[in-house]
Amino acid sequence: MLKPLAVQLYSLRELAQKDFIGVLRRVAKIGYQAVEPAGFWNLRPREFKKVIADLGLRLCSSHSPWARSYNLGEVMELADILGLDKIVCGYGPEQFKDRDAIKRTADETNAMQEILERNGFTLFQHNHYFEFDRLDGQIKYQIYAALCPKVKFQMDCFWSTNFGAEDALAMLKLFADRTILVHIKDGILKQPQADLKVTNGTLERKIDLRPLGCGELDIKSLVANLPEQVGSIIVELDFCNCDMFEAIEKSYRYMTQNGLAAGNK
Repeated sequence: MLKPLAVQLYSLRELAQKDFIGVLRRVAKIGYQAVEPAGFWNLRPREFKKVIADLGLRLCSSHSPWARSYNLGEVMELADILGLDKIVCGYGPEQFKDRDAIKRTADETNAMQEILERNGFTLFQHNHYFEFDRLDGQIKYQIYAALCPKVKFQMDCFWSTNFGAEDALAMLKLFADRTILVHIKDGILKQPQADLKVTNGTLERKIDLRPLGCGELDIKSLVANLPEQVGSIIVELDFCNCDMFEAIEKSYRYMTQNGLAAGNK
């Protein structure tokens, strides 16, 4: 059975600043089944929920706000409003720079996970590329995962290659038993990292990303090996080498016409 196709609305952030409801309408018109917001662009969350329901869209998860040890009450309230039972977290390069940092990060995650689980929520984590650096030959994310065994993962399959240093399918299989959502972006895998910087989860240098099917990621193999519990395949393009709505539509056509995911058209 095909997984539903969603879009991470961060991809369309520049357009959303001007007309968020218009963006949602276009996403629905393309045929996406679901969305994952990263901000609500001055819509109240309840209003956002009604707008997408009226457009025939559903909410697969949310990146607003990311869980931190100091904001769990706010995050749980928002998840309740949105009707979500899972909450996202994520970190920057400093939190994975060495074993001591990884241990501190895992301790923070475990504390959040315990509180969220007690309140009926699943904590899942979204990755970037730096978690897939190696430390003494071992993937940093693997070290981290062993220290916080209850956290689930939203695997960003492009980032998991760490710019071509790792194999995306091997990384997906490594974390398969705990992966509940996937992000798919496409582009050139081997790119220079010298000037990359992530601030508050945002990559500050544009990289060579392309519509799905136009880059080097082996998307077909990844979809063929998705864990059964993955709820949605989420298209995300932080940047793109063409107009973003054109890229989002091309990505939709690639995924649905090749039988890789389910859309509404």
